[in-house]
Amino acid sequence: MTKIIVLLKDIVDLNEIKIDPSTRQPRTEGLKRRISDVDKRALEAAIRLKEKNDGEIAALSMGSDKTRTAMLEALAIGADSLYIVNDSGLAGVDALVTSKVLKAAVEKIGGYDLILCGEMTLDSLSAQVGPRLAELLGLPQVTYVKQMDLEDGKLRAVRDLEDVDEVVEVELPAVVSVVREINEARIPSLMSIMRAKKKPTEEWDASALGLSAEEMRAGSSIEVVKLEAPLVERKRIVIEAETVEEAAAKLADAIISEGVMEA
Repeated sequence: MTKIIVLLKDIVDLNEIKIDPSTRQPRTEGLKRRISDVDKRALEAAIRLKEKNDGEIAALSMGSDKTRTAMLEALAIGADSLYIVNDSGLAGVDALVTSKVLKAAVEKIGGYDLILCGEMTLDSLSAQVGPRLAELLGLPQVTYVKQMDLEDGKLRAVRDLEDVDEVVEVELPAVVSVVREINEARIPSLMSIMRAKKKPTEEWDASALGLSAEEMRAGSSIEVVKLEAPLVERKRIVIEAETVEEAAAKLADAIISEGVMEA
């Protein structure tokens, strides 16, 4: 039986983010959190492997109290168990520290054959956690996977390298990051949502993993100092004309005069 660990991250719904015009800061308070889309497709890929080869899926996330609610969807979609690293002392750490914490969590779960994750999460777009985790665990890694299957204890995958596809084969255990094109994640049924709350869920803080949150935070190599939207000043140019043709001509003149395009 194949045991798959799927790394999932909950993020705010990006479609709901508004910018405060006075501070140019994004307003995220009170916004619903959900599983990052590409991570959800990694979960779907794990479920399809399980359906073909029999196995067990453990979802692993690092977050806060809000993560519990978002991750219920993972259990509803098809994960068999859920593990959450929840420690306020680790909030906001960079990809390096996140990878170290996830390494400790993966080792605590143990008994895995495959680790899956999305190519990147849609809030940071760093694409670093999967490769970093593979290096820390000393495992082979396959990135940008758009198709895969298990054959005789090995993983056979097709990598999307933009202008060419590459077919690779790797021994298990391994770490695999998938691209959006790999599948379309399923929508859980009402019965699946009801059953999700009964599936096993476990939470750990840093000490439960044998780590110190203070030491981990001190190891962050990146500090986000400020996050603000670019300043956009509208010139509020109004085109007034009697006919459509006259309006079009004036609009073209205005565009040329602003240097948007050449005459």
